[in-house]
Amino acid sequence: MARLHLVRHGETTANVMRRLDTALPGAALTDFGARQGVRFGLENRPEQEAVLVSSEARRARQTAELIGSVWEVATESVEGVHEVQAGELEDRTDREAHDVFHDVMEKWHAGDLDVRIPGGESLAMVYERYIPTVEDLARSYLTGTDPRDVFLVSHGAAIRLIAARLAGIDSRFAAATHLGNTGSIELEYVDGVWVCHRWGAKTAPFERVDEPLVDDPMG
Repeated sequence: MARLHLVRHGETTANVMRRLDTALPGAALTDFGARQGVRFGLENRPEQEAVLVSSEARRARQTAELIGSVWEVATESVEGVHEVQAGELEDRTDREAHDVFHDVMEKWHAGDLDVRIPGGESLAMVYERYIPTVEDLARSYLTGTDPRDVFLVSHGAAIRLIAARLAGIDSRFAAATHLGNTGSIELEYVDGVWVCHRWGAKTAPFERVDEPLVDDPMG
């Protein structure tokens, strides 16, 4: 069965600086981030032709292009799957800004969809723009007579929130389980139901955890 792979982009200058970088177009990949993209392509080459798309953010497009250069497939960007928007916290690196972002993410993982990042998004808003794009990709490529795997290069916080919502993953597991640069989550769409097979290095079944939200909520 064809699967959806939600892939976090490679390392960026903002990741290194711990800068809240969410607005488009955003930071570029570092040299190391570019090598991560190439390595992902080498280590995850699909057996059959796959679909390779990305968010509109520069770092995601660059990562997808590097993967595509290894696979010799074209890439395209799609709307709606960019990172959670940090609003008034954008471009900040200070502890206070990270704590505010962290606290909102904690509330989201606890089930409060409507609390907003100051000047930014609520989780309900993220769902509203992101999930329809995933559903369109599922209809176009994961089902029908010619199903193909889809690799969507996106962003750490958004990927974890969306994967947990789609597949009904325990919120504490999603909150505590980090997804590093070019880490990925693998989902299958079976009879209208999303099933998560792999989350980073962890494979299903996933157990509830009691650890706090990862210190870097973007990952």
